[in-house]
Order: sequence, then C-alpha cells, then structure tokens
Amino acid sequence: MAVDAKTVKELREKTGAPMLDCREALQSSNCDIEKAIVYLREKGIASASKKMGRDTKEGKIISYIHPGDKLGVLVEINCETDFVAKGKDFTEFAKNIAMHIAAANPAYLSKKDVPDNIVEKERQIYRTQAQNSNKPEKVMEKIVDGKLEKFYTETCLLEQHFVKDDKIIIKDYVKSAISKFGENISIGRFSRFKLGDAS
Repeated sequence: MAVDAKTVKELREKTGAPMLDCREALQSSNCDIEKAIVYLREKGIASASKKMGRDTKEGKIISYIHPGDKLGVLVEINCETDFVAKGKDFTEFAKNIAMHIAAANPAYLSKKDVPDNIVEKERQIYRTQAQNSNKPEKVMEKIVDGKLEKFYTETCLLEQHFVKDDKIIIKDYVKSAISKFGENISIGRFSRFKLGDAS
C-alpha cells in the first residue's frame, strides 16, 4: 500500500529509525503508527541483541543537574567507537538516561547487581506477607516471585519504565539505541547526588 511522506516523517521523528525502515514498518502495519512503532522496536531489538556482546571501550560521562541545583547525576555511557560517542544523538541519549536516573532514583544498574542478601531479605518479607494471606503454597511462591519482579522494576535502572515514555523500559531503550547507532551501547555506572543526602 502507498505510504505518504508525512506519515513516514512522523514515524521517523518518533523513533529515530531510518526512512526506509519507517516506510517498510508502515506498509507492514497498514499505516498504523502505533503498530509500526512496535514493528520497528521488535526489528531493532532483534538486531540489537546480536551486537550486545561486543566491547564498549569508548563513550562519555554525562552530568545532569536538576533545576534548583539540589539534585545531580553523573552517568557513564559506553559505545564501541569515538565517532558515535561524539555524536549529538548519542549525547542526547546519555542525557535522557541521566535525567531518568535523577527522576527515578535507581539503587542498582541491573538485577544481577542486587546483593544476594538484599534479594533474600525481600523474598522473606514477601513470603511472610503471603503466609499471612492464607494462600496455598503454590500460589504463595507466585506471589513472592511477582513482588520480587516489582522490586526489581523499582530499584534496578535497566528494569525501570523510562520516565519520558512509560511504555518502554530502560533496557529496551538501550536496545533501540543499539539499533539506531549500529553498535553496542551500554550503561557503565552512575551516581546520583541529592543535597544534604549523605547515603
């Protein structure tokens, strides 16, 4: 089916995907922009997965200071080449991650960074809560697992919903960046500073 240039442009602005991919996505989804976004994300995430094992020795450290100067973030975003690191779009991506950290206050980068003793402590709390609800044992374990997943989405950066678009989580936002830049992108480390907070 024919796809008009205005719709292609709109999809490109929303996703950052190349024109030809936008046209293909719109043709595959009968010009439904929301379906086309899903199509592009699925395609991007699939191709991004192949790049995720590659070394990321370049990148940059970005700072974000929230208006009022009482909250700030430093974040290291890594990529494969200096060429990508110096690009305007990469800087914008890094700033979006820093702003998200300021707003969402993650404690850890990923699930694997949460210490075992913290996970076990959370599990114990959820298990006690489930036992108090008099549910069968099989159901209790599902409740515990569900609450633990919720804990991860609240405390782990890569599992959090992106503050600028709560339909995607940060790890998918990173995957879309991998697809967009054509090389592996990773979040190295971050620090969040709040005035008067010594923790």
